[in-house]
Amino acid sequence: MHKINHLHVDEAKWFAVHTKYKCEKYVAEQISKKGIEVYLPLTDRVRVYASKTKKYKVPLISCYIFVKICKHEYVRVLETEYAINFLRQRKDLISIPDKEINLLKRLVGEYEVSLFDEKVNWALGQKMEVVAGQLTGLHGVLIEKCNKRDFVVELQNIGILLQMQFRKEHLMPLFRGY
Repeated sequence: MHKINHLHVDEAKWFAVHTKYKCEKYVAEQISKKGIEVYLPLTDRVRVYASKTKKYKVPLISCYIFVKICKHEYVRVLETEYAINFLRQRKDLISIPDKEINLLKRLVGEYEVSLFDEKVNWALGQKMEVVAGQLTGLHGVLIEKCNKRDFVVELQNIGILLQMQFRKEHLMPLFRGY
């Protein structure tokens, strides 16, 4: 069996980097300072104390960040303090497809603004996908426009029919080709 290596000389691809525990933000900042594209999915956490409530961001996936690199940037990433190693499958360095990075962005509520072009006219009966919140990834049909920003979508999963109201930012129309 030969070793698979998805690192390419010219084409940058996403790879997962294992970091020291609770050092994800630091490692991401240090790699970013080197001019390398880095992504750290963060989610909000709320801590309630007796006298106050504190909101802070924590990594969605503990001990991992994502870098988009070419072959010549591989060593520069590993030279970063607290970056332990690249995630591998056995001895193979496997890239992460863009669609999976985009899914992570949608899970934490970071989605492309270009998807929500105000010029797009959403039609009743159009298939939609929920792209933010607890129901991320579910598909449904647009059945009602409440106003310019709120829409009712009919979701049919696991044999249950739900009608839910969503903000426009939380929906994405499914066009042919999806």
